[in-house]
Amino acid sequence: MYFFLLNLSLLDLGSISTTLPKAMANSLWDTRDISYAGCAAQLFLFVFFISAEYFLLTVMAYDRYVAICQPLHYGTLLGSRACVHMAAAAWASGFLTSLLHAANTFSLPLCHGNAVDQFFCEIPQILKLSCLDAYLREVGLITFSAFVFLGCFVFIVVSYVQIFRAVLRIASEQGRHKAFSTCLPHLAVVSLFISTGMFAYLKPPSVSSPSLDLVVAVLYSVVPPAVNPLIYSMRNQELKDALWKLAQGNSSAFRNVDDMKGKE
Repeated sequence: MYFFLLNLSLLDLGSISTTLPKAMANSLWDTRDISYAGCAAQLFLFVFFISAEYFLLTVMAYDRYVAICQPLHYGTLLGSRACVHMAAAAWASGFLTSLLHAANTFSLPLCHGNAVDQFFCEIPQILKLSCLDAYLREVGLITFSAFVFLGCFVFIVVSYVQIFRAVLRIASEQGRHKAFSTCLPHLAVVSLFISTGMFAYLKPPSVSSPSLDLVVAVLYSVVPPAVNPLIYSMRNQELKDALWKLAQGNSSAFRNVDDMKGKE
């Protein structure tokens, strides 16, 4: 599990670092300029990190299923070599997905200017600038990718259904609470990611607006990578204790400052 969490944290860091720093710099300097090569690199890296993360979340759902529903076979089915192979497959699948979409998107001729109406180079926004006949080619690739992602989502949901059935048979109420408190937030984040991502890439142009596009983009590109560390780190009791001590230390420091002000 910690090996997969290491990979997940790297992918989260990569996806956030691809979009937000450039958006913050543009906001600070009051500009929206990005070079053609920079836009291509940003799109490739973003799709790579997001796709690899989703495939990795699918692998992690299988890891939890085996750990909870087939614990006696865990060492056989998910040894260290198998974990490395599955993580490598997730990264490679993300790279292949990103390569296909980036190459196809930036081979399209642009017929409607070069102003991307988004805080990062997003495929749907670039497709709005392309010519209609070439646009349909990328839409077909997006639709195929959507079916692949939907298949992964169905696998994740089925895995969690089996996990919940096994958890409900646990006699300890504390054990059930611990399992549900871990699995439900993760399933909620995955559901948010796949629903908003598919809406952003498959919605018809008639329901598109700048404010709606911005909200949807933030929900699938910023929220999941930002929330994942909170969900998984809160499982660690040592981290919880450290945060509690930090909060207590800050509160006592504030009290000492107030006492000094009162004496003055």
